[in-house]
Amino acid sequence: MARSPDKHYRARIIDRRDVSQDLCILRMDPGGPFEYRAGQYATLGLERDGVRTERAYSIASSPYEDALEFFVELVPQGGLTPTLFELKPGDELLCRKIAKGRFTLDLRSGRTNHLLISTVTGIAPFVSYVRTIYHDWKSGSSPMPGDHRVFCLQGASHLVEFGYREELTRYAAEAPWFKYVATVSRPWDNPNWKGETGRVDDLLRKYTDGWGLRPDTTTAYLCGHPKMIENCRGILERAGWKKDAILEEAYFPLAIKEAAGGA
Repeated sequence: MARSPDKHYRARIIDRRDVSQDLCILRMDPGGPFEYRAGQYATLGLERDGVRTERAYSIASSPYEDALEFFVELVPQGGLTPTLFELKPGDELLCRKIAKGRFTLDLRSGRTNHLLISTVTGIAPFVSYVRTIYHDWKSGSSPMPGDHRVFCLQGASHLVEFGYREELTRYAAEAPWFKYVATVSRPWDNPNWKGETGRVDDLLRKYTDGWGLRPDTTTAYLCGHPKMIENCRGILERAGWKKDAILEEAYFPLAIKEAAGGA
């Protein structure tokens, strides 16, 4: 790898977990001090044959962790993930020194319910939220969660696409402030699945009603497939959610599956 300029660290892969043929979780040493807030993203890059390619990836780890963690989907025609998917522990890549992004927990509006809605790798920033709040709750060193409550609805086509289902289920079983539901949209391909079925947008009203979530007390966070985001935004707006209470992070344009989180 070529010498990285001052705005980059030379990061190093320290662990890799393959979730499926086209999904993996990468943990890496950023290569230097790296400050970020839960929900932000890091810009990763590789340089091959003198050509540098960079993309933004939502951070799944908590700021309390030393390593950075990313949930990556292979995009066969993407500019970076085909090469990124070849990396193994010990390999190096570039990491910009500054995290960016405004997809962070809403702690200013006065709304204390947080509804997290995602598809597949869109769960990454929500894992960062929950790990961070869980750490605060267990350590007692922060006022969080206080009156705040977190509700997460995650969708995928297949069971193997849930990279963090076991972890989030454990948090939900222990923490009174957290609820988590995973739903599979192709149950006929997942005969052993006993959980919820259907797309997240089909189940959104059911769970907002069941959890007693109201527009005046709830901020909604939509992350993942842009069509899911579009559908859920419409459902929430028709139910009374104002635009400032709906935060969005689309992972790729509808026509080209390449952008933050999966390119």
